[in-house]
Amino acid sequence: MEDIARFGVAIRSFSYPDGTVAMRDIELKVMSGEFVGILGSNGSGKTTLLKVMDGLLKDFDGAVLLDGTDIKKLSPKEIYRKVGLIFQNPDDQLFAPTVSEDVAFGPINMGFGEADVRQRVRKALTDVDMEGYLTKPIHSLSFGQKKRICIAGLLAMGHEILLLDEPTAGLDPMGEYKMMALLTRLNKENRVTIVMATHSVDLVPLFLNRLYILSKGRMLRSGTPEEVFTAPRDMEHAKLRLPHVADLIYRLKHEDKVPVHKIPLTIGEARREILRLLEEGHA
Repeated sequence: MEDIARFGVAIRSFSYPDGTVAMRDIELKVMSGEFVGILGSNGSGKTTLLKVMDGLLKDFDGAVLLDGTDIKKLSPKEIYRKVGLIFQNPDDQLFAPTVSEDVAFGPINMGFGEADVRQRVRKALTDVDMEGYLTKPIHSLSFGQKKRICIAGLLAMGHEILLLDEPTAGLDPMGEYKMMALLTRLNKENRVTIVMATHSVDLVPLFLNRLYILSKGRMLRSGTPEEVFTAPRDMEHAKLRLPHVADLIYRLKHEDKVPVHKIPLTIGEARREILRLLEEGHA
């Protein structure tokens, strides 16, 4: 992973026109090639923060640096050449009749030639496992497929940073896993830097490098999943829970006094810890 900061965010405050304070004392840094999660319950400020990072909201007190440049000094075109925001509902983002037309819209408006646009569209669809859907009508796609087409549209424009608002919302469990596997592949293989707003705590430990916990527009905690999920009181304060497997082992340790060495975050980690306890005669 390159040691280069793509985003540096230091927001003292941001208020809506009616005076409601949406964010206060927010600091975060996103390094090149990271897969970062912004974890929070509904109303915590996740979507607002993503819109600030995407340059859609600039009336805030503080600074947001994109590759070292104040985002307030960048034009929308300069921002969108690097950063793309995926909304929670893909129907808010898709508008063309067919897949190919929708994915091609961005590159065409960026001034790329016809042959280059075709190449970008095909590559982007291949990157999201939708290469056979060029001529498909948008309305015939499933909810999860529509989300993939939204991502393809940004990849076709050459975006190096994706900001995703609840990318697994509305998907069934298998759809959630497939979406996270797709994003992980884009992050690892295509070197796309990803910032994902979510409240899906069970998926986070499997995929993300670093987490920021938001509650009522304030940053409560940050760190690796292991660091964040060892603070259940902070999670409760943010109206979040521990991953199910972590909650079970935490209760065994603190309520039933089982001598657990480490609170596991995944099924694999829990299995190894339980086998250790069995071998040592503690269970």
